Amino acid sequence: MPALLTVALLSAMAAQQAQAAIALDRTRVIFDGSQKSVSLSVSNQNKQLPYLAQGWIEDEQGNKIQTPLTVLPPVQRIEPGKPSQVKIQALPAAKLLKQDRETVYYFNLREIPPKSTKANTLQIALQTRIKLFYRPVGIAIDTNAAPPQEQMTLSKQGDKYLVNNPTPYYVTIVDASSKKDGAGVKGFEPLMVPPKGSLPLTVSAASVGGSPVLTYINDYGGRPQLSFSCNGSTCTVIPEKKA
Repeated sequence: MPALLTVALLSAMAAQQAQAAIALDRTRVIFDGSQKSVSLSVSNQNKQLPYLAQGWIEDEQGNKIQTPLTVLPPVQRIEPGKPSQVKIQALPAAKLLKQDRETVYYFNLREIPPKSTKANTLQIALQTRIKLFYRPVGIAIDTNAAPPQEQMTLSKQGDKYLVNNPTPYYVTIVDASSKKDGAGVKGFEPLMVPPKGSLPLTVSAASVGGSPVLTYINDYGGRPQLSFSCNGSTCTVIPEKKA
C-alpha cells in the first residue's frame, strides 16, 4: 500500500508540473508572402520563475531548418508572468518557394525551466508544435469572397470518399459526420489535404452517408463545417448563405 500511494502521489505531481509555462497566442501561423516577417506573442504563465523559450522551424519531414524561414531570437529568457515576442523571418530563399501554392512548415517552441535547487526533482520541458503555412503573394485570400475550401469535392471510390482539393491551400479536415452539427463519426482520423491534391477519408462512405459534413480548420483556428450534396459518385459543397 505505501508503494502504491507513493506512485499515485508522484503521478499527481507530474501532472501538475506538466502544465505549460510558456504559452503561444495561436494554434497555426499564416506567413503572408508580402511580408518580411511575422511576430508571435508568447508569455510566461509561471508567476514565480523565469523560463527560457527556444524556437525553431522544421520542414514537412520534421527536419530542423534555418532557411528559407528562421526564428529570431532562437532562445530568449522570459521573466515570471511577463509577455514577449518571437519573430519568424523570411530569408531571400523564400522567393524560390513555389508561388502557385502554399508550403507547409512546423514552428516549434520549447520551454526550458530553471535548474531546480531541490534534490530528486522531476523537471518536464514541454514543447508546442504548430503548423506554419507560407502563403505566396499571388494566392492571397479575398476575405469578401466565399472560403476557398468550398471548392473541394468528394468522389466515391468503393466504400471510401476521396477528398479532392483543387485550391492552392492546405486544408486540414478534423471531423466528419452524416449531418450538420451531428456527432462525429467514430474512428475518424484528421488529415491534411495538400494543395491541388487528394486524400481518402479514414472512415467508410457508409458511416458519413449520402450527405457528408466535413469540419476543417480555417486561418484563425476556427472550425467551420462543409455540407456536401452528392449526385452519383460525386459530391459538391452546398454554399453557405450569407446573412
